[in-house]
Amino acid sequence: MEYSFFDLLKLFGALGLFLFGMKLMSESLQKVAGDRLRNILSAMTSNRFKGIFTGFLITAIIQSSSATTVMLVSFVNAGLVTFAESIGVIMGSNIGTTVTAWLISTLGFKIDIGMLVLPLVGVTFPLLFSKKASRYNWGMVIMGFALIFIGLDFLNHSTPDINNNPEILQFLSNFSDKGFFSVLIFILIGAILTMIIQSSSATMALTLVMCFNGWISYEMAAAMVLGQNIGTTITANLAALIANTSAKRTAMAHLFFNLFGVLLILPVFFGFLELISGIAVRNGLASPYNVDGQTAEQTAAAIPVALAIFHTVFNVLNTFFLIWFVKPIERLIIRIIKQKDDDEEFKLQYISTGLLSTIDLSILQARKELMVFTEKVEKMFSRTQMILSEKSLKKVLRTQEKIKKTEGMADQFEEEITAYLAEVSKQELSQSSVESINRMLQITTQIESIADACYTISKTIDRKIASKAKFDETLVNNLVNFSNVVAEQFDLMLEVIRDPELKIDLYKVKAMMKEVRNTHEKLQQEHFKNLKNGVYKTKVGVIYADTYAELLRIGDLANHVVRLLASQDGVKHDL
Repeated sequence: MEYSFFDLLKLFGALGLFLFGMKLMSESLQKVAGDRLRNILSAMTSNRFKGIFTGFLITAIIQSSSATTVMLVSFVNAGLVTFAESIGVIMGSNIGTTVTAWLISTLGFKIDIGMLVLPLVGVTFPLLFSKKASRYNWGMVIMGFALIFIGLDFLNHSTPDINNNPEILQFLSNFSDKGFFSVLIFILIGAILTMIIQSSSATMALTLVMCFNGWISYEMAAAMVLGQNIGTTITANLAALIANTSAKRTAMAHLFFNLFGVLLILPVFFGFLELISGIAVRNGLASPYNVDGQTAEQTAAAIPVALAIFHTVFNVLNTFFLIWFVKPIERLIIRIIKQKDDDEEFKLQYISTGLLSTIDLSILQARKELMVFTEKVEKMFSRTQMILSEKSLKKVLRTQEKIKKTEGMADQFEEEITAYLAEVSKQELSQSSVESINRMLQITTQIESIADACYTISKTIDRKIASKAKFDETLVNNLVNFSNVVAEQFDLMLEVIRDPELKIDLYKVKAMMKEVRNTHEKLQQEHFKNLKNGVYKTKVGVIYADTYAELLRIGDLANHVVRLLASQDGVKHDL
């Protein structure tokens, strides 16, 4: 078999068309769904049974459990779906992928996708000229959907022609006569092939080709199907490498579910195959085994149907068994993939670059990343409050080191979030999206400035320690009390960033800021009076004044963020 450089370019072109179709469909779906996407996903995964149906439906439509789980990982990473909700979808995707085997076994190996897709494009084409946005967006959804399958068809014809040159894999027949050890070998072969091809559907078609040519038996073909169930999980786990902990758990749950099902069936593997054969025979079909009175052609024709029954019954039983153990599975996966305490490490949790990072999803990811950023700076502020009154030099130095690390992280967060939003802003945006991005850019800068102020206070305490300046109890209490007043402003800011739907009383915001400034003014007046009366030395006074000035700065910055998130009437606000 020859495979030229030109053939390789055709392969890349087919892949590009497929990926463009994915991007076009997902972006158009985002525009159609808009803000309803989260509610739609939430409703479709609100319990394990709805989740199973959702996974089945999506996988049956797009014919790829790998694609379903990759999308699922992206949704979990973006916070649209929780890890617990994702488990049901994973179970359903495994049932949905069995549709492929039925299509192949009933319709054959060669299906002209153009016969189905091109008429669909023809019907949809007029929608692309509609002046109504909803019709145009639906037209783009269908067009993207069509391009996906056209791309898949091109991919099928552009990949190395293993299906029509199955002699490449004829050597596999040498491993089919070693009893149960052969079963393990073909499970491994099925897993490896699926990892390489990145499609259990394609591997299923390849398995059936091998059966038709008589190189592997029904038993070995079934073993390969089990291996495909394991191999198909690699795609989602690769996608989760750069994702957050919940997304990693979703990918791991997919691997666990499929691996557990294989381990469960192995002890009764041959008996289970006899059961499947019995089901086929009782329904008037030929046996997948070489039985008396049955020709080799009848046996070869029976194997695809038997494998489709095997694949379906296996996944349905596996799902039916494990659905009652969703909570234990969830706890087990959480125990395996623990939430790392990465408080001292810079790590983006939600921002990612991928096909599903459309405008609405990108903005949602940036919002959540901004929330994480703010929570880390809130911890930094709490530590800053602590060192104002802590008497243990060892604890102060240890806390200052943490504050220094967080300040470095804050610079990275600001840079990454700003760069990400800048990339999003290059796309075609609605006016509301433009305003949302502009606000987030301003807020990101304000939060980083709060981190700078906290670090400045820490450095001021360094000066206090180095100069051996002593604060009496009154000065310490003044700073602690002032920091508590500022903390109320900070807590409100954090609360609003966490919940964009929260209604704000703007008069309360103004009153809180007035209290911050009045407290600062009172401290400043007392400070000038104490300096004049020589209550404390000048170096103590300078350090003291620098500290409460930075606290005022933090209060002002937090107030600015809250006001950015609130409209003038105090009712509506948004990131």
